[in-house]
Amino acid sequence: MASVPDLRVDGGRLWRRLEEMARIGATPAGGVHRLALSEEDRRARDLFGEWAASLGLSVSVDGIGNMFARRAGTDDARPPVVLGSHLDSQPTGGRFDGPLGVLAALEVVHTFEEHGIVTTSPIEVANWTNEEGARFPPAMMGSGVFSGRFDLADALRAADPSGVTVARAIDRIGYRGAAPIGGRRLGAHLELHIEQGPILEDAGHEIGVVTGVQGTRWFDLVIIGEEAHAGPTPMPRRTDPVAVLGRALVGLYRRVETEFAPHGRLTFGVLTATPASRNTVPGRVRVSVDIRHPEDEALDDMEACLEQETERACAERGAEWRLDSVWRSPTVRFSDRCIAAVRGAAEHCGYRWMPLMAGAGHDSVHTNDVAPTGMIFVPCEGGVSHNEAERITPRQAEAGANVLLHAALNLAGGGSRGPVSCSATNPSPGGPA
Repeated sequence: MASVPDLRVDGGRLWRRLEEMARIGATPAGGVHRLALSEEDRRARDLFGEWAASLGLSVSVDGIGNMFARRAGTDDARPPVVLGSHLDSQPTGGRFDGPLGVLAALEVVHTFEEHGIVTTSPIEVANWTNEEGARFPPAMMGSGVFSGRFDLADALRAADPSGVTVARAIDRIGYRGAAPIGGRRLGAHLELHIEQGPILEDAGHEIGVVTGVQGTRWFDLVIIGEEAHAGPTPMPRRTDPVAVLGRALVGLYRRVETEFAPHGRLTFGVLTATPASRNTVPGRVRVSVDIRHPEDEALDDMEACLEQETERACAERGAEWRLDSVWRSPTVRFSDRCIAAVRGAAEHCGYRWMPLMAGAGHDSVHTNDVAPTGMIFVPCEGGVSHNEAERITPRQAEAGANVLLHAALNLAGGGSRGPVSCSATNPSPGGPA
């Protein structure tokens, strides 16, 4: 790591900003409702822009609404090191999923300004548009368009359940910017995030050094049976697609929990039976399917398992079926250079750390296509996220921001005014268990 002064973020200041941001779209249960490109999102963007401008950062917005707050480097022609995440939330989301990464990055820059630290490369704090995908599909939209994985025109045409398009919503809140989308080099991308799972907390570690993101595949499974009257039709005479689905689910859960343990993940999140009549046996059922695994070959096998168990259940009852692919995200492996920078920062600061794969999608999945990328995780209480009960402590936020700071200095080229000595409060031995 480059030689820099003894440097730490101001954890209290970071926490105050997190609390102020959480008041935008606050819910009675302590979470936030701040859907992408909503009025609440506009207010969050405005606040972030005000804070960035107060630090002398130049703020630009591109054509899909991604925001970049730039701090110049001594060699401003070098590609920037980008630090950031997102400010949008789930409908009943937590206060830290996304904002921690944006505001910790802002705190890193504030700390540099406060202590007169210069970096060789410029640093940009990013707020990526519509990471959650809760209002407009697909998720991770802004970073996906930036990386070239998504087409801008398709993204702008995406509509919410009310029929409002991204184009209309982004214009309504005034955040369709003039800056070009992507097409420029990034020196690196670092994202601080809550883990959204229980691994760090269960292991007693303070920092997760993220090595990549497990692959994800989304499908819509449609099973077609035969509508019938709920009263006169005997059970053995029914071609009930819900019953067929139930038989398939038993086999699927059993196989995923045995053949693909411990890393396989299987989720059926949305189920719709039609016609939606209380006294009619449905003729059709549609269910969303989410499968995940850190190995692409295992994902292939899980997809085959999904098809086999569905075919078996349908054949037993004479039903038909189809599996529509909705989205595929292959397994991501992050940059060795960024992983080393995060690991070195965690060790330097005296935090207990462990390597792990991310279980959820993040904007870093897409930035990994165009730049060396790494992620930092901090624990969240009980592993709970996408939930108003999502919780972290001020100390955990500060720890993540300190690691982000020193990893950024490593990648951007930090100042050289003395040896680095960033001791965490009550430091503990670094290194994986």
